[in-house]
Amino acid sequence: MEIVESFSPEDTFALGVKLGAEARPGQIYMLNGDLGVGKTVFTQGLARGLHIDEPVSSPTFTILQEYESGRLPLYHFDVYRLGEPEELEEIGCDDYFFGNGVCLIEWAERIREWIPDGAITVIIEKDLEKGFDYRRISLIF
Repeated sequence: MEIVESFSPEDTFALGVKLGAEARPGQIYMLNGDLGVGKTVFTQGLARGLHIDEPVSSPTFTILQEYESGRLPLYHFDVYRLGEPEELEEIGCDDYFFGNGVCLIEWAERIREWIPDGAITVIIEKDLEKGFDYRRISLIF
């Protein structure tokens, strides 16, 4: 486990860029954190690290957004509104999880049993005692 301290959205974005630059085909990131902690900023950084130049936003109402313009495709899931984990089968999650792209799954703790071994867990947490923009980001390999 590695703990990264972020003191600004730019720090969170930069960590995403670093991980995106290091990502390999088939990598899965399980992204967890409360609303408003910076999950989208982190994801935008990850996309930049993959050389994706199109706008990246949260797929809250679509469950999945695909970005194909980078050195590897990015499959961005948001399973917050998923009714049942079995709904993942309907969208062919195995094709994404075992494909040649990078998967980033927001609210991944809701479907942990469906995610293959080897995924990297990213937990973003606020600590208001350290400042409004402070984030503690845990990377669990």
